[in-house]
Amino acid sequence: MKTLTLVRHAKSSWKDASLADRDRPLNKRGKRDAPEMGRRIAAAGVRPSLIVSSPAVRAWTTAKVIAAEIGYPCEFLQRDNALYLASVNDILDVIVAQDVGFNSLMLVGHNPGFTDFANYLVPGLTNNIPTAGVVSVELDTDDWSLFDKPDVTLLLYDFPKNQP
Repeated sequence: MKTLTLVRHAKSSWKDASLADRDRPLNKRGKRDAPEMGRRIAAAGVRPSLIVSSPAVRAWTTAKVIAAEIGYPCEFLQRDNALYLASVNDILDVIVAQDVGFNSLMLVGHNPGFTDFANYLVPGLTNNIPTAGVVSVELDTDDWSLFDKPDVTLLLYDFPKNQP
């Protein structure tokens, strides 16, 4: 069994129009929501053995904040350019490339690809993973080759405005 967790980056700022899209930081709400979602991820028992993030500042910052909240060593965080505005196939390629020794993988990235991929895994799950939203699934497989989609069990779907 493998566990895959998708985290959409927290809310980013559009304040500085001169910044390239990759360079946009988190805004005030994003800085509030990222640690809150990290605490919820920890409370749900999600413990990734590897976290891979898009290199965009908003995603990388979200990954670092969540890693700190769940006790994941920030020095082990990885960036993968393929996750920047990735399609379903790009996301599949990133997952397939991971070592089989990692049993729990967390990816931090962007919409619309993350919503599309979540719906690939769990059809009809959502029409939009909100910023800082999290989808975690258990995969009935021993490796990361998900092209022949394994049986999937939804473990967690949560986002900042989701109140228990």
